[in-house]
Amino acid sequence: MSKTLADTCGLHVVAQTPFLDDGTLDLESIDTLSAFYYRHGAEGLTVLGVSGEAQKLTVDETIAVAARYVAAADGHRIIAGVSHPNLATLAEVTAQIMAEGADAVMICPPAGIRTDEDLLRYFEAVYARIGDVPTVLQDFPAASGVVMSVPAIDRLITAFPQIGVIKEEDFPSPIKVTRMRAELSRPVRILTGNNGQYLVQEMERGADGPMAGFSYPEMLSGVYDLMTEGKRAEAHDLFNRYLPLLKHEAQGQWGIALRKEMMRRRGALTSNALRGPGPKLTATDLAELDFLIGRMDLPEG
Repeated sequence: MSKTLADTCGLHVVAQTPFLDDGTLDLESIDTLSAFYYRHGAEGLTVLGVSGEAQKLTVDETIAVAARYVAAADGHRIIAGVSHPNLATLAEVTAQIMAEGADAVMICPPAGIRTDEDLLRYFEAVYARIGDVPTVLQDFPAASGVVMSVPAIDRLITAFPQIGVIKEEDFPSPIKVTRMRAELSRPVRILTGNNGQYLVQEMERGADGPMAGFSYPEMLSGVYDLMTEGKRAEAHDLFNRYLPLLKHEAQGQWGIALRKEMMRRRGALTSNALRGPGPKLTATDLAELDFLIGRMDLPEG
């Protein structure tokens, strides 16, 4: 049964797309990866995001990946990234993904938008094509080049009730969360990304949880649980325990390669491969990772 966005909270992991060593899709690993995420506290998944290597997939592969995650959802929410510079492709992928049973899509405005009017016109064109599809608005100027002010975001959520969640990744994200909580004219859920690096501060400012990836998702869900229980010091302690590895993984595509290697070691993936063009870990990279995690006393599995 499709879930609405009104009750979206807790950890929604930005899921990896598994590949085999030769770069072909590994759909079977989506099943083990999904189970891994849910076992470690994920309330839902965001698939086909930037760190999910969506930009490296064909349209058919995109649909296949989304469909496999939906099939493995076991009652959890599936949000699919559909951002694309070609609006016709965005609309086609949205229709097919929603037909497969996804609960919502995530859209980040494309490069080239310069003004609030440009932004409004873009989303008018989007919703003229996709209709009443539940939407996560991704505010990620480091990737898109599009800066959305809080007043601009307010105009969007006022004009388009389809937007039920904002994925906030602008810097400084805690301050922007504070402003949105104070200034938006209708309530929306706010989930935060940036690899979870500022999660405790964002939660303190009113975020509803993380929409981020990490090879130890139980840290992200654990911090969320502790913060919602009012256990601020314990949340900071848990976060700080994992911080060296969290920071190590927050290095773009190379960091995704490290994350995939960690999840391979934990039994969630068959291979640590990224589809090319993408980095491959060297013996030096792996030795550094071994040294780092060897000093952290992290759980296995």
